[in-house]
Amino acid sequence: MTDTLARPPFDPELEAALALVADQLPPTLTAEMIPLMRQTPVGNDDEIRQVLAERGFVWRDETIPGHDGDDIVVTVIEKDGRTGIGPGFFHTHGGGMIIGNRWLGVVGFLDWAERFNGVIVTVEYRLAPEFPDPYPVEDCYAALQWTAEHADELGIDTSRLLIGGGSAGGGLAAGTALLARDRRGPALVGQLLIYPMLDDRDESVSTHQIDGIGVWDRGSNITGWTALLGDRKGTDDVSIYAAPARATDLSGLPPAFIDCGSAEVFRDEDVAYATTLWASGVQAELHVWAGGFHGFDMFAPHSAVAQAMLAARDDWVTRLLG
Repeated sequence: MTDTLARPPFDPELEAALALVADQLPPTLTAEMIPLMRQTPVGNDDEIRQVLAERGFVWRDETIPGHDGDDIVVTVIEKDGRTGIGPGFFHTHGGGMIIGNRWLGVVGFLDWAERFNGVIVTVEYRLAPEFPDPYPVEDCYAALQWTAEHADELGIDTSRLLIGGGSAGGGLAAGTALLARDRRGPALVGQLLIYPMLDDRDESVSTHQIDGIGVWDRGSNITGWTALLGDRKGTDDVSIYAAPARATDLSGLPPAFIDCGSAEVFRDEDVAYATTLWASGVQAELHVWAGGFHGFDMFAPHSAVAQAMLAARDDWVTRLLG
């Protein structure tokens, strides 16, 4: 299977939004574009911090030991004047393993931190290709360990520690949850896998359908995985922590929420991961949103399908923590 296949149509509202962002984003991200993409970040950090301030959140940076003991940064975010203990939201950002930073996607967790008197810890893991696998997932795991070890001073109830992230961050959340299981590390109450990037092999139908179109196409995905894994990409020499889709036994993992669009590269690997979770006896909730391209909730948050997507996530977190 090598040719581009017919794909499900985009939702009409999303197709209009995609036309607007198409001018700003190349359909396919190549390795040569990575430095430029980092100069023009996906999210505006100052705008994100302004949103936090307007909503009464405060934040502080902590320098902690990452993979191999090297310094990395996490940012702790909570409501100003917060007291007592509540759930912890451990956030792993997206960006295809190659771009983005710890602020990207964190706004999506603010409602829950507010509603449940929780605290968000978001990690600045190191990016490929300068820091290839296992740096990103090991940085995330080190930061999760730090969060659990400092739960008392952070005001986190360790029985309500949730991991979550979008895209590459969803893949890293899944990989970090696997590390926590296998190393008997911090217990997690759930894993929120937002259109997660899980499979380096690029063999699914959906990766062939989304080629040269959308926000993150087949070529971009190959660029991201190649940066992370180099010559190991697609070979047997790839761990389940780097590419969680390779895991055949997902038993012992916390309940999962997985969502994606029907017209995105990650659709089939996300559906397969949910299926493997069920086969392993793990609770999982799966949503495939008709006509959705990758990250449509961020690019077209006011569209009807994005509102439904956000409401489903919110409902799951509320049931999990409420």
